[in-house]
Amino acid sequence: MESTSSISKPAQMIITLEDNALIADIKKALKLIRGIASVRVATLNDDKTITPAMRRSINKARREYANGETISCSTPEEMQRYFDSL
Repeated sequence: MESTSSISKPAQMIITLEDNALIADIKKALKLIRGIASVRVATLNDDKTITPAMRRSINKARREYANGETISCSTPEEMQRYFDSL
């Protein structure tokens, strides 16, 4: 008989709200649900600035692609076949 007392890692759920006025009410409601460990609010940063580190990563990826050092899949089925082959 298998033991069902395995310890699982806590999961996180990310919710994006269009109306910030709902934040307080949603936080209150979530805290009432059994099993909710914490409720935190964070703002998304839509900064479109490319940092020097990001630029280096982009350039590296472009070089690897140009040298044929990447895997490319044209369809979801092709990607699934690749993953199945691993």
